[in-house]
Amino acid sequence: MVAATVGLRGLSLCTLSLPILRSAKIKLPIHSFPTSRSLKPLFSPFNPTILRGFPSFCASLDVNVEATATAPPATEAENSQSADDIKNAANLLDIRVGRIIKAWRHEEADSLYVEEVDVGEPEPRIICSGLVKYMPLDLLQDAKVVVLANLKPRNMRGVKSCGMLMAASDASHETVELLMPPDGTIPGERIWFGTEDDKDSQPEPATPNQVQKKKIWESVQPHLKTDASCTAMLGEYLMQTSAGVVVCKSLKNANIS
Repeated sequence: MVAATVGLRGLSLCTLSLPILRSAKIKLPIHSFPTSRSLKPLFSPFNPTILRGFPSFCASLDVNVEATATAPPATEAENSQSADDIKNAANLLDIRVGRIIKAWRHEEADSLYVEEVDVGEPEPRIICSGLVKYMPLDLLQDAKVVVLANLKPRNMRGVKSCGMLMAASDASHETVELLMPPDGTIPGERIWFGTEDDKDSQPEPATPNQVQKKKIWESVQPHLKTDASCTAMLGEYLMQTSAGVVVCKSLKNANIS
């Protein structure tokens, strides 16, 4: 007795025997049951004969047939692996404590400030930030900030910007606040996610070319948020420094970019 599955005007009759189908006067497509082949390959979901004769979630459905397929729920191991992948990618980012030495308005772009930032290197970095709309210039002077330091430099209206100040913003992007490292941190200190053990196991940061090519920042950024206490988080991992966690002033459950 041969089992088959057919679609009849939206009604799916599963595992019916051929005698029952004959008694119901249902004609099966002859080309769907070649007798010169074994039944094992015939009923493979990838068999082109089956794909022509019956609906499958590997092919477009016939307009008279309705079929739904529910993907199995992700296992804890799969979810854990995904979180691990995100954290491993974040570990390749060179996120540092910085201190703004001085800041000024960009001469060619009304929305941009230009900052000279100490990130623990022999010379300060020049960074352009689109913060004019969100905060007065005097708030930037001598401020401790969080800097994403391994992005490729960008030319922003004639000024080469070598990094990005990280900030939290509300859903409407009307309020923006810079992330703040705690007192006691030193410019150039590398920031990490998780515990002290995670700090000790941090790999070397990726090069700017690798960050761009592998889209590392793009894969990590959607998972960066503040929690209900305004603490910066990567999923369930705290954004940490040697002196404590990174926070913003008042934005709760906000996006970080």
